[in-house]
Amino acid sequence: MLYNTLMFLSYLACRTPRPLLLGAGWVLGNLYYLLIPKMRRRAVEHMMPALGISETEAKRLVRASFINMARNVLDILAMPMLNESNFRDYIEIDHLERMQEALAEGHGVVVLTGHIGCWEWLSAAFTLNGMPVSAIAKPQPNIQYTRVLDDLRATIHVEIFSRGTSELIAAARALKRGKLLGFLADQDGGPGGAFIKFLGRTASTPLGPAVFSRKFKSPVVPAFILRQPNGKHKVVVGEIMRCPNTGDSDRDLHEFTVQMTAIVERIIRENPTQWIWFQKRWNTAPEEKKTGKHHVSAGQGERNG
Repeated sequence: MLYNTLMFLSYLACRTPRPLLLGAGWVLGNLYYLLIPKMRRRAVEHMMPALGISETEAKRLVRASFINMARNVLDILAMPMLNESNFRDYIEIDHLERMQEALAEGHGVVVLTGHIGCWEWLSAAFTLNGMPVSAIAKPQPNIQYTRVLDDLRATIHVEIFSRGTSELIAAARALKRGKLLGFLADQDGGPGGAFIKFLGRTASTPLGPAVFSRKFKSPVVPAFILRQPNGKHKVVVGEIMRCPNTGDSDRDLHEFTVQMTAIVERIIRENPTQWIWFQKRWNTAPEEKKTGKHHVSAGQGERNG
């Protein structure tokens, strides 16, 4: 029942005029801001010290972020209407040639991104340009939501590996086959992550992008999708990065993760209304840190859907 309802909403979203869909997102975002006080408070509490702003300003920005999030949900539902002939009406890309250059090396590409803008549409920007994209997806609490998301992603030709299967082997195989492998690098990395400063606080940060880049000699390319005032989306592709190899693997992985985290943080600071501030980014305390060699867990670099 839930699956059919959501797919029917997707059908409607695909056929709703763009201005009306954006207007619906404004209404739903404001309702969410008013009706979910726990999320609102957590977002404000995270934003104030991170950006050094007042509570009044934080509330204003958080409300705007909730509106963007609601619009993102509607855009995800509308994803099946994107295709090779029309996606440029909705998405523009800065420096696509950087991704093409990295892909041409033949070692796959680690795409560094985060829960910024409508990140599901980021995949569409590349697949509809003829690039193969794979990603590890975290199953939703309700399997019906997972089915819906997987079916919507399939319409834009994204290969999904479900967490809890052999996803790390599948992800490694994707890089070996020369595909783009997306990592959402703004999540809590758990006890095995790198504990570094993120938005002013020490946070466990996923090592997945650095580990995969080093192991498979894959270049890392930062890429973020940002919602524009006119309702379109702009993909910003950064400079190609490479994991250092000084002979000290732990230090190399840590320092490279610091570099990548700084890029994610800069994008968030420049676009504070486009990040999900209520996520539990600082869940793992520094005293929970694991010692020993760095490793990659299934949770490091997954999609949250």
